[in-house]
Amino acid sequence: MKPLQIRLITLTTIVLATALFRLLPHWPNFTPIAALALFGAATFDRKWLGLAIPLLAMLLSDTLIGFHGSMGAVYFSFGLTWLLGLYMLRKPSVGKIAAASITSSVLFFLITNFAVWYGSSFYPQTGAGLLGCYVSGLAFYNGTSFFLNGLVGDLFFSGLLFGGYYLLQQRFGKLRPIRVEK
Repeated sequence: MKPLQIRLITLTTIVLATALFRLLPHWPNFTPIAALALFGAATFDRKWLGLAIPLLAMLLSDTLIGFHGSMGAVYFSFGLTWLLGLYMLRKPSVGKIAAASITSSVLFFLITNFAVWYGSSFYPQTGAGLLGCYVSGLAFYNGTSFFLNGLVGDLFFSGLLFGGYYLLQQRFGKLRPIRVEK
């Protein structure tokens, strides 16, 4: 098997296995969604696969979990996070991965809470209603902050994916990207 095929199969397996975490009991918003988008953008040689495979994994897990009215916002923020990864993680480092994770958490929070507010019967369709929706997303519910859980989850899963894959690359040289000299 060629190194490129081994790398693709390994990356796909990691992404699918990580997406399965969404099926296990977990804290609200503590999921690998953003980390999968960032990881896919940074590691797949064929960049479109770095979006398609994690997106497919997410779609498969969503068919088991169930869909909701704000799914479009979730998938939209996933795509933006992937674009963020393409831009920020051309040469990944711990600092860049952390910055991309934090940025993606904020993007996800802003986009999905806007979607909850937009057309909602829970919040008035005013600036104050939108602000109230964002405050509700930040607030603690039964000891849980949806935003903080998302932020911690994004940092945790990004560290797990990027750190774990880095360790695999050190152990198995065929997993390292092939550098083409120009």
